[in-house]
Amino acid sequence: MTIRDAALSAARAETVPSEDVGALMHDIGRRARAAARALAVAPGAAKDAALRAMAGAIRAREAEILAANAADLAAMPPATLPSYRDRATLTPARIEAIAVAVEEIAALTDPVGRVLAAWDRPNGLHIERVATPLGVIGIIYESRPNVTADAGALALKAGNVAILRGGSDTFRSNAAIHAALVEGLAAGGLPEDAILFVPTPDRAAVGAMLSGLSGGIDVIVPRGGKSLVARVQAEARVPVFAHLEGICHVYVDACADLDMAVRIVLNAKMRRPGVCGAAETLLIDRAVLGTHLDPILDALAAKGCAIRGDESVVARWPGATAATEDDWRTEYLDAIIAVRVVDGVDAAVDHIETYGSHHTESIVTDDAAAAARFMDRIDSAIVMHNASTQFADGGEFGFGGEIGIATGKMHARGPVGVEQLTSFKYRVHGTGQIRP
Repeated sequence: MTIRDAALSAARAETVPSEDVGALMHDIGRRARAAARALAVAPGAAKDAALRAMAGAIRAREAEILAANAADLAAMPPATLPSYRDRATLTPARIEAIAVAVEEIAALTDPVGRVLAAWDRPNGLHIERVATPLGVIGIIYESRPNVTADAGALALKAGNVAILRGGSDTFRSNAAIHAALVEGLAAGGLPEDAILFVPTPDRAAVGAMLSGLSGGIDVIVPRGGKSLVARVQAEARVPVFAHLEGICHVYVDACADLDMAVRIVLNAKMRRPGVCGAAETLLIDRAVLGTHLDPILDALAAKGCAIRGDESVVARWPGATAATEDDWRTEYLDAIIAVRVVDGVDAAVDHIETYGSHHTESIVTDDAAAAARFMDRIDSAIVMHNASTQFADGGEFGFGGEIGIATGKMHARGPVGVEQLTSFKYRVHGTGQIRP
């Protein structure tokens, strides 16, 4: 089966027979590598034209995308968590937001070809470090159909080919959005294989991608639950940009403004509990236990949030259930929050460094010294002062979206936008020099 035939099957939300998956994935890798050579030197204007055409195609295909999404949602088991269903749900407003995000990516400065550094050597050699595409990026994701557009557009802007493998739960939605992306590529005169969609929910396709497709993939980006990311990190034979969990914290300091603390904690937890930047643990300084705890927990409970607290919290706020050791290590992705009372900034830092996942942490305080101490000592990809953890998002950082949040320390960390999707090479200009 060719990729073109597979794409047609995907558009109809059909599956590829298991015996064809190996051959299909091999062909996808070969096509991706060929497209990457052409895309690496594509003019920025051509990429931007394709991206704008993609946004237009997404809007034009709204009815088709919504129908595909409705079919996906109808097929979900009745016991599906509300937060999980919310991540998978598309609405006209969300489709418009997807299109706008693609346009914002088009408006970004082309990251390819940037001279990152330049210097001259005593022998007359002129050396430049220049940004280049990574090549082929494999994106394995669950639930979020917007990732299809975000990842494809970001990879394209940075001159990379994307191989998209979405989850079976939103298979039809992903296929419908991908069709719009391909339409945009064609309109921009770029290879249609620049954004490839794996047209089967068969898990063997994931294994093939993790193997690297015989050199067809340069890096893997997983976006999904803990089990998916753990599998990718354990089995991948190529570099991985990933975060295992988003165990995010808000620390309400002794000098926190009460109204601000209530607003930030409520937003960090309840705006969208199912996103990786949602706060999972609230730390409150013992110095403001008597003034801040009740108003914050009352506001959370009023929005339907369950409270799991330590001894001090349970003793003061009867609606809380006793937290266990596991609660401090849990990414709920739901309307549940663990609450602990701590003695100062250093105790908050100790808790976060013991239980956190190095994703996003926030301190609420009017004390600049306390904020500086917290931000200097927390070893997470994103550290915030007087702001909701839900700003942990590439779009909110001005990146035009993100392909994921990386919590490792190699190459990329935090929101992975177009600049993080590039590597570099050295260009050395001489005038006939030879080495003695």
